Amino acid sequence: MRLKPLVATLALALSGNVLADEGMWQPHQLPELESILKAKGLEIDAKSISKLTEFPMNAVISLGGCTASFVSPKGLVVTNHHCAYGSIQYNSTPENNILQNGFLAKTPAEDLPAAPGSRVYVTETVTDVTDKVLKGTKKLKAKARYDALEKNEKALVAECESDKNYRCNVYSFHGGLEFYLIKSLEIKDVRLAYTPAMGVGKYGGDIDNWMWPRHTGDFAFYRAYVGKDGKPAEFSQDNVPYEPASHLSVSAKGVQEGDFVMVTGYPGRTNRYRIAAEVDYVFNTAYPKSREHNSKYVSLIEENSEDGSQARIAYESTIAGYNNYIKNYGSMIESFNKGTMFERKKQFEQDLSAWINSDRKRKKQYGKVLNELSALVAESQQHNERDRMVGYVHRSQMISTARRLYRLAYENQKPNEERESGYQERDMPRFEAGLKRMTRRFDANVDKAILLHFLELYAALPQNERYSEIDTAFNLKNGFNKADAQTLLDDMYAKSTLADETARVDFYGQTLEQLKASDDPFLRYADAIFAVMKAEEDKEKALAGKLQSARPELMEAIIAYNQSINKPVYADANSTLRVTYGTVGGYSPQDGLVATPFTSLEGLLAKNTDVEPFDAPKKQQELIKAKLFGDYTGGMNTVPVNFLSNVDTTGGNSGSPTLNGKAELVGLLFDGVYESIIGDWDYNPVYNRSIHVDSRYMLWVMDKVDNAQNLLDEMKIVK
Repeated sequence: MRLKPLVATLALALSGNVLADEGMWQPHQLPELESILKAKGLEIDAKSISKLTEFPMNAVISLGGCTASFVSPKGLVVTNHHCAYGSIQYNSTPENNILQNGFLAKTPAEDLPAAPGSRVYVTETVTDVTDKVLKGTKKLKAKARYDALEKNEKALVAECESDKNYRCNVYSFHGGLEFYLIKSLEIKDVRLAYTPAMGVGKYGGDIDNWMWPRHTGDFAFYRAYVGKDGKPAEFSQDNVPYEPASHLSVSAKGVQEGDFVMVTGYPGRTNRYRIAAEVDYVFNTAYPKSREHNSKYVSLIEENSEDGSQARIAYESTIAGYNNYIKNYGSMIESFNKGTMFERKKQFEQDLSAWINSDRKRKKQYGKVLNELSALVAESQQHNERDRMVGYVHRSQMISTARRLYRLAYENQKPNEERESGYQERDMPRFEAGLKRMTRRFDANVDKAILLHFLELYAALPQNERYSEIDTAFNLKNGFNKADAQTLLDDMYAKSTLADETARVDFYGQTLEQLKASDDPFLRYADAIFAVMKAEEDKEKALAGKLQSARPELMEAIIAYNQSINKPVYADANSTLRVTYGTVGGYSPQDGLVATPFTSLEGLLAKNTDVEPFDAPKKQQELIKAKLFGDYTGGMNTVPVNFLSNVDTTGGNSGSPTLNGKAELVGLLFDGVYESIIGDWDYNPVYNRSIHVDSRYMLWVMDKVDNAQNLLDEMKIVK
């Protein structure tokens, strides 16, 4: 089954409010939803939203993990502060800590180079390539199927990237039922143009993360540059600002409660169609374990780097990312234990099975798929604790760098088209950028402390769950002795040159024979474990090949079943361009409490303690006390800071433009409320709320606090 026949039923199903405003829709589906969108408040033609080369979609871009949008004809890009955090950290030093103090380029010539490897991706075409990807794979099993699918995808990508200005990827939808080739212009010269101070951009810090009420100015600006010929080029002082085909206007009027809003962006991943066995494992094992180990990871960084030191600055972005996941997993676990998702998931599978078994043809086609998939899922979890601990050991930057360099040399022995993804010629700019980026994101003492801790946990595994190659490399055959392990690591770090950027880049070009001959202790480790890790990888690919057969069959059954009960099906998020819509409004997080949809400057000031993370800039505090709000109230008696809506979003949507019915930017999506985090797995219209930084607050900070008139002048402000 293909999804084309289903699209026509979407509007019919949704018109009955079957799923409220649930769904992350592919742009080509939007015309079918036009009547619903118009009724809610869309004023532009829904067909224009389905066309990637037309306004407003051609103004929405990906940063490769976050979303952003063009807001001027001079390549000015707005996104979240936390999305630009790595570049802000990269340009910070103890002497010039722009993470803390903020930064404004008064002219494009003052823009700072973003962190190495930073990119802007402008999606231009989305092509259904399902038949081409699946060609010749129908009768193949396990690893043979995996390899054939990968070969077909690589061939499509190689053909698409014959124009070197583009980055192309094949994405799987509905568990492998459909495949789309996405072609994006790859802008390689990205620079930091403006970031507010930490007391604005990260106000509330990890305390307020995922919480409401919120008062965070989570925004920052990049600028995209190209060569003088208008084509993408690596960083050069001769490059010029990119001129996008269109850019968004920014509203100084903002939104009111009940207003229609639409979010366009690149949501990362949701798992709403996973089976009960996967849900059970993730919430009862994977998330609790990850939360425990990630918490220790952060504490090890903090214990081994002083606040404000170069070492701490190097890991600020890492700390922020880990803390985000720690709180995320905590909410997931809490919501899971309090809610009914698991019971509803099991009930759905019972209902689906009953429907399948009620028809002879359906039973023949789908009767075994749930049991087969459950068995494969169990197989994938068989060595979960071993895989988890080895994964943490290999997060050491010295180990991960050595392993990647070794793998690159191994792959370089093959023709380019046969190399592993991530090690082809198309991947080399990113690879080299990663080697350079490590310079400002690494500290030997921190890395060593992390490795020591997780080696101890790994050594505590049963003997039959450990690898003899790792035991030999770290002298763990007779158990773990912390003093001996510390001495060994001290020696390894002292003898290795991988902490030096020049040495890393030099290793980057060496052959496998040269790396094998190296006496660098981390490269010796990479050599010692390569064969066993490669064998494990091949087993994983074989299992993935089996899953690639089972998941599409299950999704085909789910789609047919949902169609029989007039329930629409949208694809899980997979980092491709999606559109979601809803209205501005509050919610009731628990009995007796009602959260209103807006926060204000006065609320921000009431929270302020002058101690991080509630340390608003002094100038900002004075402006609030004096009620110098300018033209940024939008009919309110204050400047709104953040607002809530019920749009359906997830990670990757960070930085997404929030648009009103005229496709004017009224905010940036940057977070969700604590109760909605489980939305990655289970949508609940009662609690699903996304948090946006209000465009009025962004403009007020730029104008009144940071004097960024040069940027405001090049933007189209709708008053």
